Amino acid sequence: SLKFNRERITFCHLPFQSKWLYIGTERGNIHIVNVESFLLSGYVINWNKAIDLCRKTHPGPVVHLSDNPTDSNKLLIGYETGTVVLWDLKTKQADLRFQCEQSLRSISWHCEGKQFMCAHIDGSLSTWLTKNCTKAVSTIIPHSKQLKTELCKPIVKLEWKPLKGGEPYIIFSGGLPFDKAVRRPSITIIQGKNITVLEMEHQVVDFLCVCETPWPCDYQEPYAIVVLLQSDLVVVDLLTTGYPCFENPYPMDLHESPVTCCRYYADCPSNVIPALYSAGVKQKRTGYSKKNWPINGGHWQAIHCNYPEIIITGHADGSLKFWDASAVTLQVLYKLKTVKVFERMKSKDELEDDPFAIQLISLCPHSRILCVAGTASHVLVYRFSKTETTSEVPVLDISLVYESDVTPESPDFELPPISMTSRSALSSNQSTSTSTSYSQASGGSSGYNPDQLKDTLTLLKVKQGPQKRPPGFQADLCCQFTSSDEQPSTILCLGVNSSYGVMALGTVAGLVIVDIIQKTCILNMCTLDLYGSADPYQRTPRSPKQPKDRGGLADFGESQSSEERSRSPPAQPVDQVNGVCLSPTSSKQKRPPDLQMKRTRSQAQGRKITKGHSITSSVDNGDERTDGSTFSRSRSSSMSSLEKESNEAVQSLTFCDAFTNKLEPIVTSSLWIGTSLGSVLAIDLTLPPPGQQRVNQPVIITPSGTILQVRGSLLSVSFLDYNGSLIHSIYEAWKDPNVEETKERPRRMLQRRMSPSQSSSAESTDRQFVVITSEKESKVISLPSQSCVYRVKLTDTSYVIKAQTVLINNSVCLTCYVANGHIMAFSLPSLRPLMDADFLPLSDLRIARTFCFTTGGQALYLCSATEMQRITISAVICDNLEDMLGDLFLPVTTPEPPKQGFFKGLFSASYILDREELFGEASGKASRSLAKHIPGSGHMEGVRAAAGTAAAEAQRARIALHERGEKLSDLEERTAQMMAQAENLTQASHQLMLRYKDKKWYQF
Repeated sequence: SLKFNRERITFCHLPFQSKWLYIGTERGNIHIVNVESFLLSGYVINWNKAIDLCRKTHPGPVVHLSDNPTDSNKLLIGYETGTVVLWDLKTKQADLRFQCEQSLRSISWHCEGKQFMCAHIDGSLSTWLTKNCTKAVSTIIPHSKQLKTELCKPIVKLEWKPLKGGEPYIIFSGGLPFDKAVRRPSITIIQGKNITVLEMEHQVVDFLCVCETPWPCDYQEPYAIVVLLQSDLVVVDLLTTGYPCFENPYPMDLHESPVTCCRYYADCPSNVIPALYSAGVKQKRTGYSKKNWPINGGHWQAIHCNYPEIIITGHADGSLKFWDASAVTLQVLYKLKTVKVFERMKSKDELEDDPFAIQLISLCPHSRILCVAGTASHVLVYRFSKTETTSEVPVLDISLVYESDVTPESPDFELPPISMTSRSALSSNQSTSTSTSYSQASGGSSGYNPDQLKDTLTLLKVKQGPQKRPPGFQADLCCQFTSSDEQPSTILCLGVNSSYGVMALGTVAGLVIVDIIQKTCILNMCTLDLYGSADPYQRTPRSPKQPKDRGGLADFGESQSSEERSRSPPAQPVDQVNGVCLSPTSSKQKRPPDLQMKRTRSQAQGRKITKGHSITSSVDNGDERTDGSTFSRSRSSSMSSLEKESNEAVQSLTFCDAFTNKLEPIVTSSLWIGTSLGSVLAIDLTLPPPGQQRVNQPVIITPSGTILQVRGSLLSVSFLDYNGSLIHSIYEAWKDPNVEETKERPRRMLQRRMSPSQSSSAESTDRQFVVITSEKESKVISLPSQSCVYRVKLTDTSYVIKAQTVLINNSVCLTCYVANGHIMAFSLPSLRPLMDADFLPLSDLRIARTFCFTTGGQALYLCSATEMQRITISAVICDNLEDMLGDLFLPVTTPEPPKQGFFKGLFSASYILDREELFGEASGKASRSLAKHIPGSGHMEGVRAAAGTAAAEAQRARIALHERGEKLSDLEERTAQMMAQAENLTQASHQLMLRYKDKKWYQF
């Protein structure tokens, strides 16, 4: 690169088949740079030599540079104030000077080199002849109804492209009138008397005409316009009526709306991508040009993965995009808009900036059930269908207000008095809507107001009545969470199991389980109530001596970047009582009694849905708990302190058929819950038989009594069989919900291998491993004995951002991304370290929010607001990276230059400029203080090798061969001339010999 120290660059021009770059600066000077070596030439055109001597003012910055199409010795220089100079490079002086009335923005030559057109700041176009510099031939304002009476915007860039058999094209950007305040960026095309304005969605950065020939001295015959927008690339078809756009084969709209989350699914079923593509084809807009994509530059290798890969991106506008990542480039398959489920918002400014923004995505590729959580505390459940339907979306309202553990009799913390009206409203709500248990917002907030219980309204409203659903993902259920706070509760994790027909959601306050088949809420409980009497932590209510303020939801996001990262028991030997892993502070406790969860009336009646709504369920518990919506990420090293926060968030949810009870070694359907304090709780799910009974009978939830613990906030829970193979979540095969089933299909497809029992005492033998990973350590616990067999400390000074159990080359590994930038891999179940590589330190919360591992040792994250990065730790994929690389440039045969007519070549004064002789070493050396040369990492040779040496060398060889051919032709002509002259000389000598042959010496 080349950095100018004293001048700022305003315009650059590189002539066709030239290595000398013209650079115009803000001071009005023109410098020349060799693009191969990036060294300045000693040839300089100073502004004071270019302008007229009688001019007393500075001409302004250089806004245009171009050479004459028919005479490369003539350089046209345009200054901002309207001065145009035709400079003779050979004689180093100005031939002609033109003075425009308006400020100059752009210039375009006619292919004959006898006239040029100027674009001005007032939206006008002026045409000048090279033989007449006193006055413009014509001046027009295309978008002004009355000349010079209507103000127009400046014309930024201009292209003048003549045609052989028709009117020339005049193409420019800008120039629209100021009559309307809101005018979109545009490209104007003028051909004869027809004026067409093409409005663009984004700001126009630059545009370029794609022509049949690259020679500027020939009729170029343009057939397309490439428009570079601020967030897109548009190619316009000039040869089709109406100027339609070409369909872009490349994903240019990844950041059309800011990406808020992303998920990466590898090794998906082979029929998922074709199904998404068939649904996405019907979404494509019509009106595109029927011609093929006109740009053909480089190419990439057609290397595909052995398994299909899908990337799902969630955006701030509530849309989801499905991308095919199996090949080298991303290809958009399908787009889903969650906004269509809700009614239009009348006053969006009063709410959050992006109430529809996607926060979490969970997809079951086998059953094609999609769950999406938004920032407005809403969760949508979608089912894939190939047919169009008309249906109403059921709505399930769930309240996230829980009981408090604050003692009301505390003298330093008293509840405000409750009026009789409020008491009656409170008692009425508690008696009629038993699906909700209310609490107060503790801390230094505005206090407890029971009137807020009436106003627990959701931010978004679902459309009522039957709605038309196109093929693809169709909304099947909408869960809306209400709260007495002004801001909705944050959903931290989301999980769905198609075989169970159950969806689980973890929040900063508790756990919600929803039956997506019966569309009812079967559990809504605070995290603290999940322990019951088996709580391993010594939670105490607020002490009257030290009242502690509790913050809102924002405190959770802000505390994620705090330096204190430990909030679980220290690394001490974990005691076990009857197979239950307890914390050091509760090592002397006996095995906790079985928890009892009472089903309330709302759970039994929740199956009755009226007009798409359902009553949520609740759990009656005698213990009073604190509102979990004010969770704080405390990372103290001890959990036995009285200052410990009693709030606990659910951060991990895993469905699996596993051994949940030590005393009963039976595999049951279960949900494993990981909390922010490092606890793992197992809940048994008793599912009704399939068929009609599954629709009518409720799902029974019972606590297993299993509580496992690790240091730090829990990140992931996964299961292995006795052979160390990964046990995948069970799923149900996909069935179109709108098509009647003709034959019976398997309800569950269980992907796991269980070791057969080898002895009569097989019931007491461990047959499963559960891998529990937190931000500090990882444990492998055998089931059903619940004994810790392996343990590894992941980090001491930092914390783990993401941990996931994946398959890499048919081996099960635990992959971790640490905040200090390290990526680690451990074998399972032995937890032996396999890799510890320094990759990228955590500098942006966007990376932590979007980082995810997947099968095959690959990972994906959003490195910026507009860039997505995919990495791999697999050596097999790394070995194939060279085969996946493409070529940026392809060698293309340059068309032959236009043939010059006999009379045109006889009378024209064209001059072939030798730029090497003019700008080379003979011109001298440039000033060292003018610019600083910054060499690249591999210098020019390395850059050439990295950018595609084969194509570059082929191009140079072609140019050298062309030049050699021209020299050989000149040499052949000169040889023929010399032969003719030699023959003439021979004939003259022979005649002279015959003339004086018979004469004597005295006759001369």
